Amino acid sequence: VLREKEKGDWHKLTIEEKKALYRAAFCQTFAEFQAPTGEWKGVVGWSLAIASLSIWIYMAMKVWVYSPIPESLSDDRQKAQLKRMLDLKMNPIDGLASKWDYDNNRWK
Repeated sequence: VLREKEKGDWHKLTIEEKKALYRAAFCQTFAEFQAPTGEWKGVVGWSLAIASLSIWIYMAMKVWVYSPIPESLSDDRQKAQLKRMLDLKMNPIDGLASKWDYDNNRWK
């Protein structure tokens, strides 16, 4: 019955009939279409869960898989390596030794 009225003059339709025809044609109003769905909460939740799992895996590998850092990377050893490189005058033209003042024992 409503479909027959739709073919006629729309000014003769009531507000309720117009709403029913609109609902039949489009299924959702503009406000319902624009309403937030809350889907972002699941996406953020899963992203944080995966990030947390990745951090736990990294920490476990650091503890049980990776070997300890070599002693040559300690501050004392690196300072000794730098002093030895300066004493040997390694790369005196454009390298590290070129930036060291050998007369005053300080950086240029």
